[in-house]
Amino acid sequence: MSLSRKYLNRKHALLFSVTIFFHSSALAQTYLPEKNDARIKVKTAVPIKAYTFPLNEVKVLDGPFKTAQEADVRFLLDLKPDRLLSDFRVHSGLAPKDKKYGGWESSGLAGHSLGHYLSALALHYAATNDPECLKRVNYMVDELAECQKARKTGYIGAIPKEDSVFAEVAQGNIRSRGFDLNGAWSPWYTVHKVMAGLLDAYLYCHNDKALAVNVGMADWTGETLKNLNDSQIQKMLLCEYGGMNDALVNTYALTGTKKYLDLSYKFHDRKILDSLAIQKDILPGKHSNTQIPKLIGTLRRYELTGDSKDFAMSDFFWKTIVNHHTYAPGGNSNYEYLSTPDQLSDKLTDNTMETCNTHNMLKLTRHLFALHPNASYMDFYERGLYNHILASQHHKTGMVCYFVPLRMGTRKHFSDEEESFTCCVGTSMENHVKYGESIYFKGADGSLYVNLFIPSELNWEEKGLRVALTANLPTDPNVALTVQTKKAQSFPIRIRKPYWLSGDMVVTVNGKPVSGKLGEGYVVLSQTWKTGDKIELTLPAKLRSVPMPDNSARQAFFVGPVLLAGDLGASEPDPMQGVPVFVTSKADPNGWIKPTNEPLSFETSQTGDGRTVGLKPFYDLQSNYYTVYWDVFTPESWKDQQAVYEQKRREAADLERRTIDLLRLGEMQPERDHTLTGDKLETGEDHTRKFRVANNGGFMTFTMKTDPNAKNTLIATYWGMDNRGRQFSVLVDDKEIASEDLNKYKASRFYDISYPIPPALTAGKTSVTIKL
Repeated sequence: MSLSRKYLNRKHALLFSVTIFFHSSALAQTYLPEKNDARIKVKTAVPIKAYTFPLNEVKVLDGPFKTAQEADVRFLLDLKPDRLLSDFRVHSGLAPKDKKYGGWESSGLAGHSLGHYLSALALHYAATNDPECLKRVNYMVDELAECQKARKTGYIGAIPKEDSVFAEVAQGNIRSRGFDLNGAWSPWYTVHKVMAGLLDAYLYCHNDKALAVNVGMADWTGETLKNLNDSQIQKMLLCEYGGMNDALVNTYALTGTKKYLDLSYKFHDRKILDSLAIQKDILPGKHSNTQIPKLIGTLRRYELTGDSKDFAMSDFFWKTIVNHHTYAPGGNSNYEYLSTPDQLSDKLTDNTMETCNTHNMLKLTRHLFALHPNASYMDFYERGLYNHILASQHHKTGMVCYFVPLRMGTRKHFSDEEESFTCCVGTSMENHVKYGESIYFKGADGSLYVNLFIPSELNWEEKGLRVALTANLPTDPNVALTVQTKKAQSFPIRIRKPYWLSGDMVVTVNGKPVSGKLGEGYVVLSQTWKTGDKIELTLPAKLRSVPMPDNSARQAFFVGPVLLAGDLGASEPDPMQGVPVFVTSKADPNGWIKPTNEPLSFETSQTGDGRTVGLKPFYDLQSNYYTVYWDVFTPESWKDQQAVYEQKRREAADLERRTIDLLRLGEMQPERDHTLTGDKLETGEDHTRKFRVANNGGFMTFTMKTDPNAKNTLIATYWGMDNRGRQFSVLVDDKEIASEDLNKYKASRFYDISYPIPPALTAGKTSVTIKL
């Protein structure tokens, strides 16, 4: 028996989704090679064509990105290092100095936040020389070193049952169902986060002890895996392992010790990675963020070894995700999973666009750009940075989103200071302190790449050159770069030609128009530069629509790089009224969506019911309800569709209104939230959905919320054509309410089957236990 997706009752019906078929360099976690970096013992085996600037050479100026950065720093400095260190000390036999935080820091992924916190503090120190950040990094590294000394194995961690789990793994006793390894929740994922934080502490804060502690963890990893054969390793890699290959490859680069490179291959998921290397798309149905860090690691390994397979898989993966699995804001995945390529229009939920995914996709993009500088990489980078990463933060509180939802008529749900600490809270600690990392790159030929039009100052110390970039896109199409240099010098400046231009890109130098040649999507200006030289750009931007790949009538709207969303107000839209649809005979949105007197504010009354709706930047919407995608009809098509649309909307709104709870089986967090247990269980994926199976003689149980004052109905989703003796009973609090035989569902499709629950079983109860 297995369960998959559907919706759940809210007030009168109870649904669970059941498919029963059976000096810092670039980022250390994705270290981008620096020119002449003495700390790196292993030089690159392939040409690096563009290098990142040290974070302290780029200063982000006033604007939305600086606002987000400042909010993030306030949150970081409010956090207490001893609370993040609490279980590291306890598990090392030392007394804690403070109580641990809640959320995932009090459950299976305990410890992962510490790694992200180290990275975020180190990144901010690299950019600003903030002494408080350095003080905290050094303190935490000292504490971790003490824990490592007390353990005597090289390992440090805070994962529940970690010692017994890794002992079993070392003996070849390996059990995994995808997110658990021998009963622990993705333990290698957390190990990676701690190692990555230590690497950042070394590279950004020059803390040698951090590298030594990281090396101790790498040595422990080698000891743990040394006796496992390839079959056992591959079985272990069924469980999410973060970027362990990346951490080990960077340890190799920093130490020159080849055993760490060899060890990185122990974290090589053959099924996924080797398939991608031959350009086979096996991503539908896969957990998105489990895959992305693997490819970051293989691409970093390519830089050091020149192994073309490592590049091929990373390159194909990036193109597949960006071109076939990405929503308009730049994020990907629904309920953390990838689905059928180019089929996104029916996957607009409150669980779209996990923020970790885009955090890691931007890392992967930076590596690809460094190897092959092309505007297409920075086109995507800009889209994801403005419209997912920046939009994922509450700019006043600094709190962040796990998912950035795209359901029509939804709102963002932000973390809190004490109890959240999910994976996306961790990555977001880093996201907003490193906005300066990709605005500029320096070419291997001495050129300057201007990638993003974010107000900033570049201090290129090596050249004795300063560049000030002023911009307020897309409100003002004019961008200026002003040069200051100790001496006149000749080099090319490469300025990205944005894909979103609505007219000609006009370039002047010191007031005189220049054409410049175009190369790889960049306008190249080659001349001798001197102090006072001024480059001015005109980058015109108008409203443009971006349709769904599988539904041209479902559209998002942008101005330049900025995604607009409909501001639906502080109250949830009336289910009977729904989210407005647009009805217009004009294909160009500039003909019916008009600017207001406020910057980047628009409105239209071209709606199916005559309502006027306003649109504003998605990143500015904090608490209000909104929609990003709109259904757009012509007057003729609206006549045909209005009745159908209204009926579907009423049905969907009614189901949503009555849904109390929803369980998506085969998916990590939903199963934990519903206390799923059982015997003879398996999980898998088919038809792009996760499922859960209880084999012959087995069972599964889980809790579901109920309405104690209403009649409740359990709705299960089954796959037809699963004619393998799938016969079972459905029990509610140990009382049988139905028996099921899946052999009767003959078509190859999903079936939604309802099981009314006798009122006596839910009276006075806010939850029940379901057993299959």
